[in-house]
Amino acid sequence: MDNDHLKKIVEGALLASGRSLDIGHLQGLFDIDQVPAKDQLLAVLEDIENECGNRGYELTKTASGYRFQVRQELAPWINRLWEEKPKKYSRALLETLALIAYRQPLTRGDIEEIRGVSVSSEIVKTLLEREWVRVVGHRDVPGRPALYATTREFLDYFNLKSLEDLPALSEIRDIDSIDPELSLQVAETTENAEEQLSDSLEESAVEQEMPESDEESRVQQN
Repeated sequence: MDNDHLKKIVEGALLASGRSLDIGHLQGLFDIDQVPAKDQLLAVLEDIENECGNRGYELTKTASGYRFQVRQELAPWINRLWEEKPKKYSRALLETLALIAYRQPLTRGDIEEIRGVSVSSEIVKTLLEREWVRVVGHRDVPGRPALYATTREFLDYFNLKSLEDLPALSEIRDIDSIDPELSLQVAETTENAEEQLSDSLEESAVEQEMPESDEESRVQQN
């Protein structure tokens, strides 16, 4: 199959899926005797990415694969398509998420010890329901508390390819964006860096959140 026809198929699949597709998903679109090679698909994806350079949307690689999304700088206008107000997450929830992202795996007790306040069951429930965190095991102590870690959905939502895309706490100075809009300011201590990340997560989550009923039918947007 020539690259031009393959490119149309890939573009159509990405537009229709409403989620990230990896190479395996894209190869699964074809009959067994027509499956394109990985290198051919990567070349086509690179062409698509380059062709999006001057458009209002871009091709982005996430932890789960590739997806089309509206450019972040257009969010103030595009968000007006949806009348429902974005969901606003509490600072406590986002601080909890930031701690898990940097220090995973953590128990609820670990988080409470670091933050100095209790973590409500509602916060843990919300993070699990959003599939931003999951239980990855239990600590071998009395009560066997659950250990929490971030998920691939967390990476996808905040536009990260891997946890390595999070700035190292010891190296944070003046990072403008990692989501691309997870803003961080100068961090004097580890705790301060985590607190600042939670501020950035809050800003990014508010900008990205769309009514769930519309998410299946639109181009995915941060």
